[in-house]
Amino acid sequence: MNERILIVDDEPRFVRLIEANLQTEGYQVLKASNGRQAVEESAAHKPDMVLLDVMMPEMDGFQACARIREFSNVPIIMLTAKGDEDQRIKGLNLGADDYIVKPFSAGEMLARVRSVLRRAKTASQEAGETVFTRGNLQIDFARAEVRLEGELVSLSATEYRLLLQFAHAAGRILTAEDLLRNVWGEEYSEEKEILWVSISRLRQKLEKDPKQPEMIVTHSGAGYSMP
Repeated sequence: MNERILIVDDEPRFVRLIEANLQTEGYQVLKASNGRQAVEESAAHKPDMVLLDVMMPEMDGFQACARIREFSNVPIIMLTAKGDEDQRIKGLNLGADDYIVKPFSAGEMLARVRSVLRRAKTASQEAGETVFTRGNLQIDFARAEVRLEGELVSLSATEYRLLLQFAHAAGRILTAEDLLRNVWGEEYSEEKEILWVSISRLRQKLEKDPKQPEMIVTHSGAGYSMP
């Protein structure tokens, strides 16, 4: 079954353009014209990805992203006309997996969609026979579940894949470039901003004190490790 992608944008012309390009590639398409509808469609139809515009009536993309993250780990790509750093970091902090700055080409959009879907699929297939345990952290590879002190932790597909990098290399230092290539892909190897935000989100969810991390440690000038 082909993946279903929810397009959320209040500009019908823009939606038609994205829809045509996605359908050409074989994706199924769902549509919504504001943030409120995006939340409702995500809950009702469980798409495989959400392409979420930021500037919309009723509920903007940032609010919709935060609401969707309350009940779903569906990959989310933010579509924004504002390419400044604050806007990009805000979206990533709210749980978005990637962002595309308007205007963008069909080729760039499709490449980002394929990359994020590939990461999500790989994360869900990182099955194994064992359970990884580090202190109060437990990762069940077969179920793709993460628990902290026995409580289930909700991670996005990107956050889960990033955590797997540390678990599989526990005790070793991983460079930022390696993490970006392994989790996001070769084309992201220079985009350290997206790594910083994602590690910050992981620490917020896993560390007792995210400002004094013990689970994902920074090694100045070298990289990161799970000791």
